[in-house]
Amino acid sequence: MLQYTALELFIASRTAIMFSFDNYDTVKLVVEHLPSVGVGVKYGLPQKRKTSLMKPKQLFKFSDMPTKWQRREVSNFDYLMFLNTISGRTYNDLNQYPVFPWILSNYSSETLDLKEPSNFRDLTKPIGALSEARKKFYKDRFDSWVDETIPPFHYGTHYSTEAFVLNWMFRQEPYTSIFLDLQSGKFDHSDRLFHSIAQAWENCQKNPQDVKELIPELFYLPEILKNTNKYDLGIRENGQIVNDVQLPPWAEGSPEKFIQIHRQALESDLVSCQLNQWIDLIFGYKQRGPEAIRATNVFYYLSYEGSVNKSAIEDPITREGIEKQILSFGQTPVQLLIEPHPVRQSLLSISPFSFQPVTDDLCMLMKFISNSPVVHLSANTHLLLGNPTVISIAQNLVFSLNKWNNNYINFHQTSPNSQFPISNDDKDRSGIINNPPASELPLTVDPLLAIGNPSTILPKRHLGDSFDQRFPITSSNFVTSLDSKIIIACGYPDYSFRVIDSENATIKQVVYGHGDVVTCLGRSEQIPNMDFYVVSGSIDCTVVLWHFNTVTNFIAGEYNICGEPAAPRAILTGHDSRITALAVSAENGIVVSGSIDGTVLMHTVSGDLIRRIQSQDLQRVLDPLKYNDYPGVTHIMMNRDCIITVIYNHEIVSTFTSTGYQLNVPLHKSTEKIFSAVLSRDGEYLIIGTENGRISVLRLFPLQIVYTFQQTDSPIRSLSLPTNQRFILAGLDSGAIVVFNVDFNRWHYEYKQRNSQ
Repeated sequence: MLQYTALELFIASRTAIMFSFDNYDTVKLVVEHLPSVGVGVKYGLPQKRKTSLMKPKQLFKFSDMPTKWQRREVSNFDYLMFLNTISGRTYNDLNQYPVFPWILSNYSSETLDLKEPSNFRDLTKPIGALSEARKKFYKDRFDSWVDETIPPFHYGTHYSTEAFVLNWMFRQEPYTSIFLDLQSGKFDHSDRLFHSIAQAWENCQKNPQDVKELIPELFYLPEILKNTNKYDLGIRENGQIVNDVQLPPWAEGSPEKFIQIHRQALESDLVSCQLNQWIDLIFGYKQRGPEAIRATNVFYYLSYEGSVNKSAIEDPITREGIEKQILSFGQTPVQLLIEPHPVRQSLLSISPFSFQPVTDDLCMLMKFISNSPVVHLSANTHLLLGNPTVISIAQNLVFSLNKWNNNYINFHQTSPNSQFPISNDDKDRSGIINNPPASELPLTVDPLLAIGNPSTILPKRHLGDSFDQRFPITSSNFVTSLDSKIIIACGYPDYSFRVIDSENATIKQVVYGHGDVVTCLGRSEQIPNMDFYVVSGSIDCTVVLWHFNTVTNFIAGEYNICGEPAAPRAILTGHDSRITALAVSAENGIVVSGSIDGTVLMHTVSGDLIRRIQSQDLQRVLDPLKYNDYPGVTHIMMNRDCIITVIYNHEIVSTFTSTGYQLNVPLHKSTEKIFSAVLSRDGEYLIIGTENGRISVLRLFPLQIVYTFQQTDSPIRSLSLPTNQRFILAGLDSGAIVVFNVDFNRWHYEYKQRNSQ
């Protein structure tokens, strides 16, 4: 409570625990006995105990997140969560809950144009000063204040309190129980309950006691808008029953669509160009002092850090009274900066070529001498890696460590007249197209595979024993570590999967955890030098979750100690047929698995089954001559917002929320068999490769094709995107890798242009 006496631990099992101590000295003592992890590596801060004890202003100063946000490398949502986290806001304290801004002002139209400024709230002003009448009311209060013991203020209430947070979320547990406890076991009067988005916005414009901002859940959690537990919330004075939250007409009655559009609005250009000014009000130089007075942004004095030293108050009754006042009035985040926050760079300055016609899609083509289909690609090209590498694995189990050039500048932008045919006729023996020079290419073939006899297997680049011949080798047979030092492969007839050192193809570890052949693997998102999850699926209908230790480069044992035998973190059950596709997210703590009978299940990383996911109209779009039953699942992908993309039988694409709600109705049915698929880093685009050699880019919301690249001469067996998202790498059935130029920013801009017309 406005003091540095709490410590929050973020555990790998996706839980966070907060401890409150008597004083700061105890906090320092505890940190000295904890691992030196700092605040993790996500914010670009050193993993040291000293980092754990940094004050919020220091965390902001030394983090690379502000620069990333300015360069549009992180989303507005992620950046706001960063600011909230380092300023002391947390999900574990309802009195210091993360705060997000109201961003829209139009909650009455049938449609919402995200390029129309009048549809957005003015982020340069605090919520209480949006109208001149309210601004004058608060300013007059401040100017006429005469109390000598209490400093003048504009607002006697706050934009974030425990009561406000609970009022947003009381429809879902555990907030229902907390809300009832706060209200003496009963729901509040029906007219005071949150029942309508439009009404909540109107109250913030008219009610002098209501200046609340939003919470993060209103940008990602549609469940808080539903009365799924069927609570009796009473009847309003106008006779209206309080049930699900009433949504704006443009949401079409769907909480999922409201959240989707609300999130898109948060990431829009109109919000991006103003968000720094809202940050100035909440976390920055307009939070306190003369600038806060000028901005009509002064709150009750007890809401600010340093306003009172509770430890110096000896009288327990007085101290308790002050604590109750602080809880009642709310708590302002710790101030992070005392100068204006930098603006976010425009799309034009970040990606100037987005607004110029692309003269050539094709960047390069690289052919391997073995001609074996390239069934797997892993573009491990993070900027922090010393040797960015693209790992390719062929159907004959030969793999290649191809060097990636992160400094490559698109050749088509400097030589617009170049034309590269996508065929196997214009290549020399090393597999590189003769034009342009290899030094100007983003990808260089593994020197061990550049020359030699294609019929001779090179031991240093072969995965060893053959796979079970009953099943085709696909991209899902393999995962790699981010540093490219490890390849994990499955499909061996001895029911194992194997951890292989990519430098010399030696087997480091043989892992047994299934009662039949392991058919597919998945890997969680990874940060350099950080551990990650591996999931394995089998003919035995089970999915097993494993922990990979990047220090030892082994699947970890029960206690994650060097030398232990591998031990599962969880065994996930519920399927009745062979597992065919997997996705795992450490950030969301979720494993999604699909099987040959079309079943899709969602588990927690602790092993609990959450739900079965089913498409509403899958049977309707199926060809009855081809299917007697549900089609099998061939691909599963999951983005950071936990939107799940499922491809059934290589042709039908469906998207779901983590609650199992289907987003795209009707389903997208491809006219060609989909052999490979990958999501863009922001999770807004799906790239698919087909049996006819075509690569198409689909916008995920709504699910529609925005671009198709020129056709290649053989099926697309694998796809991958480098970290900079400027290229698409495709592995062909003919044994080649094609690199296409891509600019998602351009399609994002064009999509917004079309939808604003």
